Amino acid sequence: MEAEKWGRRIRAYRKLKGYTQEGFSRELGVSVSILGEIERGNRLPAQDLLERISQSLKVSIEDLKPKE
Repeated sequence: MEAEKWGRRIRAYRKLKGYTQEGFSRELGVSVSILGEIERGNRLPAQDLLERISQSLKVSIEDLKPKE
């Protein structure tokens, strides 16, 4: 459940910033399938990947964190 919330927020910010999954995964240095798993909520991003996501999207990790 928690992973789904993270994934939805990451996907929403990615789309808001105009990234495709392919382009964003390339920038992060991960495969499209890993990014897809994160966005679908099948996998939680590791802390270092979460930091790269927030830097690339120019938002804080707190912004990406699911709201209760």
